[in-house]
Amino acid sequence: MAANEKKTPNPTTADVTIDPTTQQKSMSLLQDAMYRLVRNPVAMISLGVLLVIIIMALAGPHMVPYNYYSNDLMNTNKPPSAEHWFGTDNLGRDMWVRTWSGAQISLLVGFSAALIDLIIGVIYGAIMGYKGGRTDEVMNKISEILYSIPYLLVVILLLVVMEPGLKTIIFALAVTGWITMAWIVRGEIIQLKNRDFILAARSMGVGAGRQLFRHLLPNALGPIIVTVTLSVPNAIFAEAFLSFLGLGVQAPISSLGSMINDALQGWNLYPWRMWFPAGLICLTMLAFNLLGDGLRDALDPKLKK
Repeated sequence: MAANEKKTPNPTTADVTIDPTTQQKSMSLLQDAMYRLVRNPVAMISLGVLLVIIIMALAGPHMVPYNYYSNDLMNTNKPPSAEHWFGTDNLGRDMWVRTWSGAQISLLVGFSAALIDLIIGVIYGAIMGYKGGRTDEVMNKISEILYSIPYLLVVILLLVVMEPGLKTIIFALAVTGWITMAWIVRGEIIQLKNRDFILAARSMGVGAGRQLFRHLLPNALGPIIVTVTLSVPNAIFAEAFLSFLGLGVQAPISSLGSMINDALQGWNLYPWRMWFPAGLICLTMLAFNLLGDGLRDALDPKLKK
């Protein structure tokens, strides 16, 4: 080798600099969404509040030596104290136990109704969006007719016709609650079904069911998760409103809505009887809505910076 010949330097791993943008692009969509969700302080605080509410709804009634049904007529309408943390109601029942037991019912109704909305809405919307044509038109008209009927009117009529109870409330809330989910899934499927990866799968002989559950619905997961998160507080509010009207769960079981109704009689004299159930409903709905906004921002690629 000649003395004046220059040697070409061999790049080493130490010399290679990784562009942070390129490194971020290598993250999966789920990892990127989780990263942005964790960096959203409002969403994380809301998630923490919801976890505390769920834990207290399960453990709260067992933290005091009082029974849900037991009453003490010698200690009626007592204010919050070391003995009764949330005070007592007009029958001397401990408000701490009844408030967290009512939260159990509200959360059960909210999660159950959201799960039913998820199952029916995803299946119905996926069929509408994938089939298209006449099928989509007929199914969409059916959903529009159901949506045009006032939501609470349908629920109240079903509760009047059927036997009142927790199962009846969940069924009544799920009758029309799935329509919004179906429309969102339909719109996502319509946007995705003509993409290159779906056309490629179709040309390879992939069946309709596999296209939906392996390719289309996973890519529409973001809006589905956000819709489910926002449907839970709607169901909780609807249950509380129906219980407030006396159409919810029946005595001796009570929910947060029926507790607020009972507290109206002595609102001026015993305001704490309304503070705690009403405040818990507001806090739960606010936390779910803020968490839903955070999930929407994290899962929406258009908002990615």
